[in-house]
Amino acid sequence: MASRMLTFVSSNDEKYREIHEVIAASGVTLVRAELDVPEIQSIDPAEVAGFKARKAFQILGAGSVLVEDTGLALTAWNSYPGALIKWLLKAVGEEGVCRQLDAWTDRSAVATVALCLFDGAHLHRFTGHTEGTITASPRGTYGFGWDSVFQPSGSTLTYGEMAREDKMKISMRAQAAAALAAYLRGT
Repeated sequence: MASRMLTFVSSNDEKYREIHEVIAASGVTLVRAELDVPEIQSIDPAEVAGFKARKAFQILGAGSVLVEDTGLALTAWNSYPGALIKWLLKAVGEEGVCRQLDAWTDRSAVATVALCLFDGAHLHRFTGHTEGTITASPRGTYGFGWDSVFQPSGSTLTYGEMAREDKMKISMRAQAAAALAAYLRGT
């Protein structure tokens, strides 16, 4: 990476904090830009993030950009909604996701984060995955998005019941950010 500054394109303060905490020691300065970036419709977070990274770079015109997309793949629904989870949440909310799954016995899910770094020439993808289940009802007030309905495997708590420090020990975003930090330290 030619520059030691990286622009994270997101309007989400919490995502910025979570990623910044992990890559802080990599020697790269992370700044945040709020841009209205077009988004393709796909259930694959890496595909969505890659597209958004290229578009963000076009808008900014220079430097390296980092874009994140998150997905929640429900086993009973053949990995739907995936990266479309934010639209499902806007339509029915966290309680609605829980209620819609009541018709299925399998409440398992995989949470995915894809971080895409684009420098104008090369696209680098860093992903993290966490297996878990969707709870019968929302629990917890921490986090954002669907954190209150996702209970990671091996935990009795949802992400919404965990303080950020605890969540970042096991989350898919922490995994992806750790892979990004390792890459940044090597460049």
